[in-house]
Amino acid sequence: MPADAHADPLAYPAGDDTILALLHGLLRRTHLCTPSDTPAVIADQARCIGARDVALYLVDYDLSMLVPVPGGASGTRAALSVPGTVAGRAFAGTTILRAQGEAPGQQRLWLPLLDGTERLGVMGMSFDEEALSDRIVAACERYAHLVALLIVTKAAYGDAFEVTRRRQRMTIASELVWALAPPLVFATDGLALAAMLEPCYDNGGDALDYAVNDRMLHVAVFDAMGHGLAAAGVAAFALSAYRHSRRSGSDLLETYAAMHEAVGRQFPDSRFVTALIAQLDLDTGRLSWISAGHPPPLVIRGGRRARTLKTVPAPPLGVASPGGPPTVASESLEPADLLLLYTDGLTEARNPDGEMFTIDRLGQFIEREAAAGQTAPETLRRLRHAVIRREAAELRDDATAVLLEWQRNAETALLPRTVL
Repeated sequence: MPADAHADPLAYPAGDDTILALLHGLLRRTHLCTPSDTPAVIADQARCIGARDVALYLVDYDLSMLVPVPGGASGTRAALSVPGTVAGRAFAGTTILRAQGEAPGQQRLWLPLLDGTERLGVMGMSFDEEALSDRIVAACERYAHLVALLIVTKAAYGDAFEVTRRRQRMTIASELVWALAPPLVFATDGLALAAMLEPCYDNGGDALDYAVNDRMLHVAVFDAMGHGLAAAGVAAFALSAYRHSRRSGSDLLETYAAMHEAVGRQFPDSRFVTALIAQLDLDTGRLSWISAGHPPPLVIRGGRRARTLKTVPAPPLGVASPGGPPTVASESLEPADLLLLYTDGLTEARNPDGEMFTIDRLGQFIEREAAAGQTAPETLRRLRHAVIRREAAELRDDATAVLLEWQRNAETALLPRTVL
C-alpha cells in the first residue's frame, strides 16, 4: 500500500494554530539559515508547543555514539552511547520513548530523526508532564521528521553536521568514497535495504550504489584492487560508469560491457575492480545479476542456513578476456527472503581468537538477528560491532555489505508508531 494510504490515528485536528505555527514557522525561519544556525532555530521554534531543552544528536560513523550538535541545548551535553541509553534505544528501534525529565514534574521525550527511514540520530525534548498528550507526541514526531529533512538539506551547504558525526580523522580516500555513497538505509512497500561501508574512517577501495526506479531495484557493490586513494579513485570511476549506464536505460549486459570498457581504457594494465550488479523486481521477486569476479550473493530463507547463489563469474572490470559475453544469473526470491551482497573483506575479518568470520558465520549471524526481529539496518549495525570493531577484531580489507529484505513487511518496523 502507498505510504500515504496509512491511517493516522493521532492526526491533530485541522485549524490547530499552535501546531501549524510549529511546522510553518520552522520552514519560514530556516530559508536563510546556515547549517550552524539551524539547531538554535529548531530549539527556539519548538517552544510553540511547550518544549524545553531541545537537543539534537547525530549518530557517529561508528554507529556507536549519539553526538550532540552544537546549538540550542545540545552545546552543553555529552555524547550518549547507543547501547544502554534511552536515547540509544529510540535510535536503534526507531521508537518514540519517554523518560523522567531533569526537573520534577517533567518528562523527556526522545524521538528518532528519520530521513525517510535513514536513521540520522535523535532529538530530545522536555515537557511538563501534564502537557504531554498523545496529540503533542504525534506533533513532535512530525516535527522530528521535518527536522531530519532539514538537516539533510542544510548539510549540503556547510560542514557543521558532517563534522559532528566524526569522532576521528577521516582519510582522503574515505572522503571520496562517502561523497559518492547513497543513504545507507532505504525502505518502500515490499523492500527494506541497509548497507555498510567499513572501515568507516579509512575505507579505500570499496563502494556501493542503488536506485529504485518505478518497482525495480538496481543495486551494485564494487571492490577495487588495493587500498587507499588510488583504489578509491578506481572504485569511484567504476561507480560513476555504473550510474551513467543505469541512467541511460542500459540492461545488465550493456552496463557490464560499458563499465568493463571504461575501466580498461582509463586504467590499462594497472587497475581492476570486482563488482556485482543486480536488479530485483519488487513486485515479483525476480533477481537478476552479473558477477564480475565478485563473491556471489547469499540468500537467507525461512530461518534456514544461508545459501550461496551460484553463477559463472565474468572477468573483473578492466581485465582483458577472450571469452564470450558474461552470464546473467537469475533467482526467484520468496516472500520474507533476505539477500546479502558483500565484499570479501567481510568474510575475511578475524575475531580476537584469529578465526575468520567466513560465509557460514556471516549467514548464521544474520539468521539469528532476523529471528530476533531485528531490522536490516540494526542487523548490520550489530554485525559491525560484533565482527569488525577495532578493539576486538582484525579487518584485513575493506568490508562492504548491502542487506535486502523482500516482502517481509519489514519496512513498517522502520517507522515510528505515530506514522503507522
